[in-house]
Amino acid sequence: MGTPDAEQKSPVHPPATGIPMGAAAPMYTEMPSAPPNFQPPPHQLQPESNGQWSVGLFDCFSDCGRCCISCWCPCITFGQISEILDRGSSSCGVNGALYFLIAAVTGCACVYSCVYRTKMRQQYKLEGSSAEDFFVHCCCEPCSLTQQYRELENRGFDVSIGWQGNVERQTRGVAVSSHMPPVTESGMKR
Repeated sequence: MGTPDAEQKSPVHPPATGIPMGAAAPMYTEMPSAPPNFQPPPHQLQPESNGQWSVGLFDCFSDCGRCCISCWCPCITFGQISEILDRGSSSCGVNGALYFLIAAVTGCACVYSCVYRTKMRQQYKLEGSSAEDFFVHCCCEPCSLTQQYRELENRGFDVSIGWQGNVERQTRGVAVSSHMPPVTESGMKR
């Protein structure tokens, strides 16, 4: 033991966390929720676009599973795409059901889905025109939907988990990377 003066002068060390002391990471007790208009960081989910689609229209056969779903039940693929493009303001189920209803009543759901192709082109500054979007959806709806789905995947989205799932994945990734427990070696050492 030392004198009371010596104890007062000894530095107080914070508990070991495994995070460098210079790192000023925010500490959360709960997972932060993203606002409804959450926009993922551009470098993580939306690479810069050079105006070109990352996959071709007829590259749909390189993802046979998605191509089959888009061919036999396009309302599923369309619903998933539309939820991501609407940034969660509409749901996959509602848009998919509306697509199905339009297809059942009029047989022309391609008119509805081409609107979302145009929206996607505008959001990501992809080449094309509204007339081309309409033509592509009328002539080859499954290939167009598969191309849009794969474009979103290539931009970092997991389209199958929807907008909210992608937001949670991003916030969890940030929280996990900044709150990693310390790495310890096996056995006791002094």
